Amino acid sequence: MSASKSASLSESSTRYNRGLFLAITILALSGIAVSAVSLQRHYSKSASAFCEIGERFSCDIVNRSEYSSVMGIPVAAIGIVGYGVLLVLATLYRSRAETPTRLLAAAVAGLVFALYLTYIEGHVLETWCILCLSSLGMILGITILAGIVKVRAVDVRS
Repeated sequence: MSASKSASLSESSTRYNRGLFLAITILALSGIAVSAVSLQRHYSKSASAFCEIGERFSCDIVNRSEYSSVMGIPVAAIGIVGYGVLLVLATLYRSRAETPTRLLAAAVAGLVFALYLTYIEGHVLETWCILCLSSLGMILGITILAGIVKVRAVDVRS
């Protein structure tokens, strides 16, 4: 392969990776915003029609249930921290060799936690939270993108 063709492929790969990290950054920022609104609803004393859509959708019921905290820490606060970690990995640490592995591990952990909470919503509380489902979509997207970043990192090293 010629040097110019190799340089062109490298530049294209770098641009593609930048796009993946940008998408992860946007999703992580969105996750922080959604988690912050959920945290506000967790601590709010008043009822809200914010995401009341029929009898099966209620963010207030979900965000104030016994399942909305883990060891006294609101799940939404855990979400803010988790999305913050993903944001830092996708921005400040994206050039480090170990970042693809750490990013994927953090995203998978977040996805597993979100799937557990979604199971609780559907099968225990029997009420859905639009904010929580939005967060699930965001962490799923981040996990897929982090998987692509990881696969591309392995391909580059091979």
